[in-house]
Parts: sequence; structure tokens; C-alpha cells
Amino acid sequence: MAKTNLFRNAEDFQTFTAGQTIFEQGQPGDLMYVVKEGEVDLLVNGTVVETLEAGDMFGEMALIEKLPRSATARAKADCQVVPINEKRFTLLVPQTPYFALTVMRTMSERLRRMDERV
Repeated sequence: MAKTNLFRNAEDFQTFTAGQTIFEQGQPGDLMYVVKEGEVDLLVNGTVVETLEAGDMFGEMALIEKLPRSATARAKADCQVVPINEKRFTLLVPQTPYFALTVMRTMSERLRRMDERV
């Protein structure tokens, strides 16, 4: 999975305890997140489809498409996640082109894994 180290020293993180829901499938979303510490499970229709670790990102589809969340994100272990809103995203892309490439690689990798399941 494509990872980023851009946020490893970020101080603007949110903390979730193991089992706590970060967001629910079907909810509107205006943030994506990068895992700073811990683990996060992504669930589709109640089934875990991926477990994320430090440097992994999630929630990018809702931020980019402005459509409801396609998955639920739940803390698998106590974790810290860095929220990224649209303004921050649009500032990061030209300042750090590798960030945009990482987002695209993440989306591409997830799509390929889902294709393998069907």
C-alpha cells in the first residue's frame, strides 16, 4: 500500500480508542485521514476489507467525489489520525506533488484489490 510520511510529526491529530468508529459507510464526508499511529480497519457492509497502519490514508474518495462514504472506518487499536480537509488537500497537492501521487496510488491499489475479489 502506498504510504506517506508527511504527517508523522503532525500535531493536529485526532485520537480514537480501539473499537471506536471514525466514520460510517453512507455518511457524508468532507475529510480524509492519514494514520499517524495505531491501526484502522476499513469495513464495507460490515466486513473488514483492509487494515491500515501508520502512513496509510483513508476517506479520500468522499473528499474528492463529495459523495457519501463508501466504507466504515473503525479504530482496530488505539490510534491517532490526521484529518485533511479540502483546503489542506488543495494546498498539499502543488506544494508536495508526491502526496497527490500517493493518493492516486492508494486509490488504484484499492481498486485492483476489489477487482480481484469479483
